[in-house]
Amino acid sequence: MYLPVALTIAGSDSGGGAGIQADIKTFYALGVHGACVITSVTSQNTREVAARYDLPAGVVVSQLEAVLSDLEVRGAKTGMLADAAIVRAVAEVLAARGVERLVVDPVAFSSSGQPLLDEGGLEAVAEALLPRAMVFAPNLAEASALTGREIRDREGMREAVRVLKKLGPACVVLKGGHQEDGEDVYDVFFDGNNMVELAGPRVTTENNHGTGCVFSAAVAARLALGEAPLEAVTRAKRDVTRALANSLDIGGGRGPVHPLPEL
Repeated sequence: MYLPVALTIAGSDSGGGAGIQADIKTFYALGVHGACVITSVTSQNTREVAARYDLPAGVVVSQLEAVLSDLEVRGAKTGMLADAAIVRAVAEVLAARGVERLVVDPVAFSSSGQPLLDEGGLEAVAEALLPRAMVFAPNLAEASALTGREIRDREGMREAVRVLKKLGPACVVLKGGHQEDGEDVYDVFFDGNNMVELAGPRVTTENNHGTGCVFSAAVAARLALGEAPLEAVTRAKRDVTRALANSLDIGGGRGPVHPLPEL
């Protein structure tokens, strides 16, 4: 039996709600084999990120080379990369190995607002990773940090994706889920020619940990399955809606979304 291989390069979440753990579950749900490169070990649960240990860039590169030297990776994503040294090391290996179907999720902040990327890390993402990205998938806070402007509405989102596209990715999808009002959630997709607003129902739940990870992992998995970027993004948005609608009420804080409700 053959399955396409998707790769996640991200941090480990000891609570199992986000990061590597959410990515692998999403890959499995969508029918691809998941490989992983761990960048940071976090001590976290549904309430907080209590501590973290960022791996040396050389250890990250060793994992990445081990995977890419043996497995035919058809789609990849980056999540938490922790610091600028890891960002640049990962970008160098991906370029040397010719990984093309790359989804970049900058993961600059945790859901509770704690920084997950050191000073200079976001700049390194823009300089080293975005020119290699097939899909760049920031949220509103990350897009605001990169563009230097507050994004308040859909018009602001449309302006932001034009600015972000100039950083080099083939496509940008700006996730609008953090906007508070409205029955629908809007994301904006832009490939340099076509701008598409993607609407989906807002799912009201406090248990939304791992939403961004599941989305970027779903896009990477769908690229690995041969879908075009817009199709992959559109269907990944539906995957996330389903995961939110079946989120888990576990722990004393914000529970995780559930990408495998049928199981």
